[in-house]
Amino acid sequence: MNPLLSTATLPLFDQIRPEHVAGAIETLLTNANQALETVTTADFPAQWEAIARALDVATEKLGITWGAVSHLNSVADTPELRAAYNAALPSVTEFWTRLGADERLFTKYKAIDVQTLNAEQRQAHTNAIRNFVLGGAELGGAQRERFAEIQEQQAALSQKFSENTLDATDAYSYYAASDEMAGVPDDVQQAALSAAQAEAKDGYKLTLKAPCYLPVMQFAHSSALRATLYRAYVTRASDQADEATQKFDNTQTMHSILALRQEEATLLGYPSFGALSLVPKMASSPEVVISFLRDLARKAHPFAEKDLADMKSFAQENLGLAEPQPWDWPYVGEKLKEARYAFSEQEVKQYFTLPKVLAGLFKIAETLFDLSISRDQAPVWNANVEFYRIERDSPTGKQLIGQFYLDPTARSGKRGGAWMDDVRARWLRPDTGILQTPVAHLVCNFADGVEVDGKKQPALLSHDDVTTLFHEFGHGLHHLLTQVNEHDVSGISGVEWDAVELPSQFMENFCWEWNVLRHMTAHVQSGVPIPRALFDKMLAARNFQSGLQTLRQIEFSLFDMLLHTSHAPGNDFMPLLRQIRAEVAVIHPPEWSRNAQTFSHIFAGGYAAGYYSYKWAEVLSADAYAAFEETADPDGLPNLETGRKYREAILEAGGSRPAMESFKAFRGREPTLDALLRHHGMAP
Repeated sequence: MNPLLSTATLPLFDQIRPEHVAGAIETLLTNANQALETVTTADFPAQWEAIARALDVATEKLGITWGAVSHLNSVADTPELRAAYNAALPSVTEFWTRLGADERLFTKYKAIDVQTLNAEQRQAHTNAIRNFVLGGAELGGAQRERFAEIQEQQAALSQKFSENTLDATDAYSYYAASDEMAGVPDDVQQAALSAAQAEAKDGYKLTLKAPCYLPVMQFAHSSALRATLYRAYVTRASDQADEATQKFDNTQTMHSILALRQEEATLLGYPSFGALSLVPKMASSPEVVISFLRDLARKAHPFAEKDLADMKSFAQENLGLAEPQPWDWPYVGEKLKEARYAFSEQEVKQYFTLPKVLAGLFKIAETLFDLSISRDQAPVWNANVEFYRIERDSPTGKQLIGQFYLDPTARSGKRGGAWMDDVRARWLRPDTGILQTPVAHLVCNFADGVEVDGKKQPALLSHDDVTTLFHEFGHGLHHLLTQVNEHDVSGISGVEWDAVELPSQFMENFCWEWNVLRHMTAHVQSGVPIPRALFDKMLAARNFQSGLQTLRQIEFSLFDMLLHTSHAPGNDFMPLLRQIRAEVAVIHPPEWSRNAQTFSHIFAGGYAAGYYSYKWAEVLSADAYAAFEETADPDGLPNLETGRKYREAILEAGGSRPAMESFKAFRGREPTLDALLRHHGMAP
């Protein structure tokens, strides 16, 4: 039995092996192709339900199965799985491209009488017609063939970019001597020591994985050690890396991806990929996005300049650093924050154990959105993965709303970052008439717990880690709490890409509320909650260097949009990056820095000409959260009626209507920039 062809309701992650991929995908592609041929015959009715029963059921099974393979490729990469994934990728890409451009199917959809559709189906139908056009359905002959080739080549190149980034990260290690580790937090030191001992090597094994790299850059007293890791990190997957890892250079892959994207846009009649990318988004044009980013940069620039001046002065007067280098800034910033606010991130970290944080996160979601969250059972791919169910009381008992996997810890073979992915969508199935509940993956890369005196401690999270967890859980709630029955517009499906970050960024705000935070803290040794005095210091430091952080996001966003609009794909993109930095940045990296070569969001993560979405959606999320600030009780507890209204207007609506309509249904008006600037301490 091939587990990828199982009729089980959830993927059999513990049974899936690389050798299962080819046969399963071949079978499912055959079934999907047969379904496509069936619905495109002349006598097949142009009816939504009929097409869904025959075609959508087959393509959903293909999508879920390929999603399971893709997920394992991201979180449990092995040479064998990678080979199986890459072998199947061209045929899978070819099918989805051909399906999206099939003029027979396009004609059938256009023939559907929209008066027979409910509101959800009408929105899905509108999206489908638009997507056929963007998928090349109106192209013919050689242009259609070339469009299909472009999609296959882009898929392969994006996968190569992702592989190079992962391999370049995994390939690096530095074995530090004990005297170099001064200042590095104890738990990071213990993990590094254990990693070296596991390889029978001396010293402390340092890597470029975030749970190791970031604390070293923030806390290590040795500028030389910070410089060593910094150089390795910012030259990953580039021609500036050491000779042993230059084989992972992404530069040419990036040029090829950009050229293909421009060619795709030209074929579809758009002046740039940036313009093409915005067709299904909220923003109306690249010019609108660029203007939005530059306006925000102007507002943030004075605050960023002050942030930098403060750091320079502190470094010179207190750290003996007359000319801080790029690898010094995280250390200087941490020391300045400690001096100014009398606490350190390492002190805070002792109160945030992963189990306690999860309990607090679940508590706020349960309270605000009328839910219950409990452990559940499902096959998983790693011992650290947990599975949960979300339920709500109903007149007939507990009603299942959705389920999710949580994979919190970093490890070799797992790509960096944090993300939410859907396993399946909510759908009133046309084949069985049964309501299918949604399932999601929530993935992070936190440090695992370390052994102390022979006993393993729970994982300790920084406050940034806590914020990341809340962020991804917000995405999860958006997908899981939907009450939409049409799978193409339920949950996150069909939501404009520049609005999809609204629920995730919205949840981050609760990480700064005392009545939420105090319930999800317990000191790893004593078990006592975080003291109010320490929280107040954290709150005072909330907007520490917000100007610098804002400009950094704008730098990435402008680079992304200009790269996909005014930049010639074959040209070196470093001059463009330097030009953008000259315009908006106040801290400049060295000439040999190549951060763009690992910019996975836009080259392998779906954010191409869309990275601005983080800031765009932050305007929406800050304004949405302001509604909770306005209605909180005297003790600062959120108003449950506001929570219900937010759940119904934003989370439950999913992609069944334009995001602006959902926002206005919640707030009663369009969003303004005021709350965002206030939350970042940059209000005029």
